[in-house]
Amino acid sequence: MAEFSQEHDSLQAAQRFDLDDPLRAFRDEFHIPPQLYFAGHSLGLMPKRTREYVDLELEEWARLGVDGHFMAKHPWLPYHENVTENLAHIVGARPNEVVAMNSLTTNLHLMMASFYRPTQARFKILIENNAFPSDRYAVDSQARFHGFDPVRAVVELKPRSPADVPAMTVETEAILKQIHALGDSLAVVMLGNCNYLSGQAFDMAAIVKAAKKVGAHVGFNLAHGAGNLPLKLHDDGVDFAVWCSYKYLNAGPGAIAGVFVHERYLKDKNIPRLAGWWGHNKNSRFEMGPKFDPIPTVEAWQLSNPPILQLAALRASVETFAKATMPALCRKSERLTGYFEWLLKRHLGEKLDIVTPRERGAMLCVRIPGVGRAIEPKLREKGAIIDFREPDIFRITPAPLYNSFEDVYRLVAVLRESL
Repeated sequence: MAEFSQEHDSLQAAQRFDLDDPLRAFRDEFHIPPQLYFAGHSLGLMPKRTREYVDLELEEWARLGVDGHFMAKHPWLPYHENVTENLAHIVGARPNEVVAMNSLTTNLHLMMASFYRPTQARFKILIENNAFPSDRYAVDSQARFHGFDPVRAVVELKPRSPADVPAMTVETEAILKQIHALGDSLAVVMLGNCNYLSGQAFDMAAIVKAAKKVGAHVGFNLAHGAGNLPLKLHDDGVDFAVWCSYKYLNAGPGAIAGVFVHERYLKDKNIPRLAGWWGHNKNSRFEMGPKFDPIPTVEAWQLSNPPILQLAALRASVETFAKATMPALCRKSERLTGYFEWLLKRHLGEKLDIVTPRERGAMLCVRIPGVGRAIEPKLREKGAIIDFREPDIFRITPAPLYNSFEDVYRLVAVLRESL
């Protein structure tokens, strides 16, 4: 934050930042609400090309019926392949390691079916201390499904010490020590690579290295990482990852999700998996044979033919990311969120605490003691949309694709008036 000084504390300064922003044109590619919109961590805004892409498939359906699978401008049979390469770039993977399918928690269960193979000695799952509830429900149910008590099987991360580290965040050193301490009892590390509540981003490479040393599998929920953070899933050696596409990836409410499986597992026909016909060898899929022949890519984990309208919306979004590029987005994000943090501390430092550490993406989680949900409608009345979580957490995200420095400056002004 040393790059900001008193001269930057004005609307004119924020507008100058926007003029110098090499990504400023991307804002025009989105439908921008009349409010100051800072909830991209919950639902990203709609790219303007989305309607065109979805309408095209509706027209093809009307014109071709079932023949759209083969004769549409973008044939539906292989339609998911239209997003694969761009998704691979976003999450730092190879194309054969990435597929768009299902919803996030469904994909998490599919991955756990393959990578959580507990024994009486090795059965524990390490998760975040404030994991997203669906993740917790999923891993608890996986433990029960295999006959283990989640109270014993599911272990939460622990801060190094309450005196040194805020309770909502956990330092890398403490995570690595906990992995080492669990040792041979640890079956799977399953973390959100960026915590949904604190905004803390974890050191994925260090966590993978530590987990592999004790013989555990490692998976990540990238719901708050995909499209938000620089990722290197392949190079970091992650075993599996899952993510949704409606937050930073802007693919629409309830959008189709994604999966990564490292290529070291892709040609292993004996790996345990829950199978469906869409994961069968493409060359013989329609022979409808009784024996499953898995595709030699992550596509083998597919169950059913995907929803084309959702894929069209995802295609519209990931093409925007391909044009902007993740390195450029991350550079802007660091500066934009840094400016936001600087303004908050400068004007409201005595009234709020910023929970999110420097290891983060675009989102800041702010604790405002004594202020509850009642302030949310007041902020909306003043034209600002942010996100409240009990008891006193506000999640606020300047998304670099469509939020501006002027947005950030104006939001801080609204917060000052409201507080």
